[in-house]
Amino acid sequence: MIDRRTFLAAAGAGLASTLGASRSRADGEANKKLAVVTTEWRYHSHAWHMAERFLVGYPIDGQWHRPPLDVVAAYVDQRPENDLSRSRAQEFGFPIFPSIAEALRLGGKELAVDAVLIIGEHGRYPRNEYGQTKYPRYEFFKQVTDVFRQEGRSLPVFNDKHLSWNWEWAKEMVDISKELKFPFLAGSSLPVTWRMPALDMPLEADVEELMCVAMGGVDSYDFHALETIQCMAERRRGGETGVKAVRGLRGAAVWTFMEQAGWPTDLFEACLSRSHTLAQPETFSDRHPTPQQMREWVKDPVAYFIEYADGTKATMLLMNGLVGDFTFAARLRGAAKPLSTLFHLPPNPNVVYSAALMSKAEETFLTGKTPYPIERTLLTTGLVEACVRSLGTGQARLETPHLAIRYQGPRESTYART
Repeated sequence: MIDRRTFLAAAGAGLASTLGASRSRADGEANKKLAVVTTEWRYHSHAWHMAERFLVGYPIDGQWHRPPLDVVAAYVDQRPENDLSRSRAQEFGFPIFPSIAEALRLGGKELAVDAVLIIGEHGRYPRNEYGQTKYPRYEFFKQVTDVFRQEGRSLPVFNDKHLSWNWEWAKEMVDISKELKFPFLAGSSLPVTWRMPALDMPLEADVEELMCVAMGGVDSYDFHALETIQCMAERRRGGETGVKAVRGLRGAAVWTFMEQAGWPTDLFEACLSRSHTLAQPETFSDRHPTPQQMREWVKDPVAYFIEYADGTKATMLLMNGLVGDFTFAARLRGAAKPLSTLFHLPPNPNVVYSAALMSKAEETFLTGKTPYPIERTLLTTGLVEACVRSLGTGQARLETPHLAIRYQGPRESTYART
């Protein structure tokens, strides 16, 4: 008996000749063809956030932008009850294939797309001993690059969020992209979303310490918060030098550390002053929360402490119950007060911060050049893995010689401003 998955693939093969022709842009040039590889496609999943930008377009710079790319194939690893992939395939006329290789070849014998969007987030997957979900980003990437090797031709690739839960695999992914010489972009929407106020770390700034106060969970939103820090830290004098050690704290140990002045209060207050969601008592008196109130409201605080190779320090705090946004502050040598801003995430239903990220993916697909280096995401991938490992091994300080990653961030700012 033929199941629906096989039927869709077979139907897709019939559509392939039509899709191969592709729609045309206004200038008459054919749209590029995009393959989507995802864990699942449902409402509020990352495929909904990202892949659908290439189906229906997205708002940017005060206009509704329709990318000159057509989604012509998809591979969907899991189908929850609220799956949208089949209805989207029917509505927009693209096939869903039973394997990644078939999706990249449109069911034929040769590579038949121009770019690949990998989304390895959400779905039911096992966890490792440190609580990290084993999303198959590496496995998806390897299957894509196996096709590249077989064909002797590579394409631009975007990988959603961090590269892998496994550091060795993440490093291998970057090494493969350099070996096969294809543009490889990855990461979070936080570095490219709007900022309030609209500012960036001054290029070549003399930075002493950085902080991000954020919300969300470990092995998920901590990555977003670390990328918030890293997109600013990489602009400091001398560029990125790598990280020599980390420490993760959770629960009561965070409050003990705070009471001992373990983190910079000037940066913490600067972050809270930028928050739009700072918790208040029932009287809503716009007060700075007391340590006792923070203890009552934040049931599971998490802190990561990062020591960069050049002596710069950074602190990431997950404070669910105190804030519901992402704020940043940094102390610059000689400055009268911290530099600080809110990394603004516009609300549902349009969640245009993911549109900002997909504009960078689109840029990579069309130009063959990445707007920021993959080393940023490699470093933040390693930071997540190391900090989660610290949390799971007695909350001890861990040296990280493998994170001696040096690179220069982009000179021009890449966050949304219009």
